[in-house]
Amino acid sequence: MHFGTALRLLRLDTGMSLRDMARMVGVSSAYLSRVEHGHDPAPTPDRLVSIARALDLPPHLLLELADQTSPLVSSYMSRVPAAASLFLDIARRDLSNAEVSRLRALLDKEFPRGRASERRKVSLRRLLTPERLVLGLVCSGMDDVVEIAAGRFGLSGAEARAVASKILAREQEAPSLLGSGVALPHALGSHMPSAAALVTLARPLRVPAPDREPVRLAVVIAGPSSARSIELLAQVARLAGRGLAGELCDLGSADRVLARLEVLESW
Repeated sequence: MHFGTALRLLRLDTGMSLRDMARMVGVSSAYLSRVEHGHDPAPTPDRLVSIARALDLPPHLLLELADQTSPLVSSYMSRVPAAASLFLDIARRDLSNAEVSRLRALLDKEFPRGRASERRKVSLRRLLTPERLVLGLVCSGMDDVVEIAAGRFGLSGAEARAVASKILAREQEAPSLLGSGVALPHALGSHMPSAAALVTLARPLRVPAPDREPVRLAVVIAGPSSARSIELLAQVARLAGRGLAGELCDLGSADRVLARLEVLESW
């Protein structure tokens, strides 16, 4: 997944200019532009935290997007040495994803997060139902993907067409091709419904993605202009970087896709 592309997508959807973000983070706009276009690597963890604050995002989301979680983990283990032993014990037991998810559930039960954190937590899975999945679609372009997905939002025909038009207009301004085989067509606005649909493609679309991988999966989103909507976009970008397309495209049934997505979001 191309970090710079995800950063640019999030910045544009907050309505923030490159210059304004650079000023808030304390770097030059030329530097941020190079990051967004993939000419420079992702910023250091401390700068990523500053960018997350400027975007009103939980810092861990940007750290994961940039594959910079290692410094965060190292810092914690240096402060709490017993944690290193616990991580090592988990590795020695070779726990599966499902078993780690059970540990996470126990952790959440015994040591719940603060209320503010829970309020900000977003989930793509919660917006999806079997009716909002389109599996193995055969189409000729992203226009078809968006129009079919919007038709699954539970809106009237006229409303669905209006939402699709807004999403496609947003795509014309700045394509939301994340890389790793994932596209994120979306539109945010004051009167937009909160809705999402997930589409897998029988024949990948050859589009100019930043990593040149054809699009195999699209998450189509509409929603209000809010911090939670921006966080949802960041969550989808995080999932893309964790192999979302490869994990879901060959499952074949809505129930299996939704179950697997729930596991992926728990990691």
